[in-house]
Amino acid sequence: MNEIRVFAPATVANVACGFDIFGFAVDQPGDEVWLKLVDQPGVRIIDIIGDQGRLPREAARNTAGIAIQVFLQKIGRTDVGFEMILTKHMPLGSGLGSSAASAVAGVFAANELLGRPLTTLELLPFAMEGERVACGSAHADNVGPSLLGGFVVVRSYSPLDVIRIDTPASLFATIVHPDVEVNTKDARYILKNEVSLKNAITQMGNVAGLIAGLTKPDYDLIGRSMVDVIIEPVRSILIPEFNEVKQAALDNGALGCSISGSGPSMFALSRDLETAQAVGSAMQQAFLSVGITGEVYVSGINTVGPRVIECIMNDV
Repeated sequence: MNEIRVFAPATVANVACGFDIFGFAVDQPGDEVWLKLVDQPGVRIIDIIGDQGRLPREAARNTAGIAIQVFLQKIGRTDVGFEMILTKHMPLGSGLGSSAASAVAGVFAANELLGRPLTTLELLPFAMEGERVACGSAHADNVGPSLLGGFVVVRSYSPLDVIRIDTPASLFATIVHPDVEVNTKDARYILKNEVSLKNAITQMGNVAGLIAGLTKPDYDLIGRSMVDVIIEPVRSILIPEFNEVKQAALDNGALGCSISGSGPSMFALSRDLETAQAVGSAMQQAFLSVGITGEVYVSGINTVGPRVIECIMNDV
């Protein structure tokens, strides 16, 4: 095959208490990459659909483009190239790992077209380079789950150590993306560089509790552990009606509710689909009460990660 279409899923990063170390993938939304293998070296972006002209068309400045470029360099295939069309199915600056999904879809598609010279896990550093281009930091809490699927823990960056953990089959996520925008760089800029020992101890307890609750599984423990005393109090001021939306989720049965990534999207976890749907309606209504519209997504934990939509073999 010399053409392929790949979908990579959106992700919820941080997951309340796990700033920069937790993330999980969802079924929808996500980004899609069409890639064609060509003889001319390099990566050429033919078009980007759904970005309102905001994303760079130069491969070295594009999350998907740079991920493919460093992948080709690593495997020593600078003799070939790709033509690419990127389709954005989620808003920029949504807090849903938009840049990560693009990078994952791109490098996963390139690896497929070249006969899988690397394992899926080995693609992670290249997808992380896409994140560096997007926000200045090569973090893995979005690209990890988008690439590997499931709930991911980033234990260490030096050396890179990413672990996927099992989650309850009946656990559902609700995501509400309000029609406001929060820039990732701005959301990082307002964070404090130091935290108190008291808050650090509380946060570590919640991190350990959330992992234990997911693996046991213990839904009450999951809910008790979804408390962020370090990041959420600062970033929540960037999201209109944050407290009201969070309370609406909890009042309708959510185990917990917090900010997805850097926001403005908010997510909640529930113990079944019916509750997750009710939580989504309540959160959406809380935003609508002050005139803020938005999209609602309800999903189980996506354990697949990127998937091939179509493969095409053309005469060359």
